[in-house]
Amino acid sequence: MKKLKITEMERLTTEAFRREMKLPIVVVLDDVRSMNNVGSVFRTADAFRLEGLVLCGITARPPHPDIHKTALGAEDSVEWRYAADSVEAVRELRAVGYEVLALEQAHDSVSLETFAPRPGVRYALVLGNEVRGVRDEVMAEVTTSLEIPQHGTKHSLNVSVAAGIALWQLAAPLLPTLSR
Repeated sequence: MKKLKITEMERLTTEAFRREMKLPIVVVLDDVRSMNNVGSVFRTADAFRLEGLVLCGITARPPHPDIHKTALGAEDSVEWRYAADSVEAVRELRAVGYEVLALEQAHDSVSLETFAPRPGVRYALVLGNEVRGVRDEVMAEVTTSLEIPQHGTKHSLNVSVAAGIALWQLAAPLLPTLSR
């Protein structure tokens, strides 16, 4: 087996990425404090060609070298906006038709592997602070809480790792709808 060269991958330019159809998924970062985690979520959003990110509260915003270190330029390709208040951001997304999901351990949460995204539905996935998780006020606004099954001694995953796992589960069934 031989690895592909970067020139063989036929990746989109930033300009072409912006013009292409996106998966109907937005990620909401609720007070994510690590700029490396923010950058990693940008890169994951780029990889799955998501609609964008909403950076809320204390979540850092581009441009910043620590975000760029893990985003590797995805902060330039992925649409994003800042919202001071996560609750208001979630309410706005619901008002324009998004089904809002939290990635959080909660009563009545749905195990991620059993969640099946429905075609034609727009999703907003809320990811919380590395220590406190999704704020209670935001949890009160979501439709469903998704939980990643874990079987070790720890009770959580790094937010950027959890984002990658959850976004793969949400995006995989929808990826064939993309033009390339």
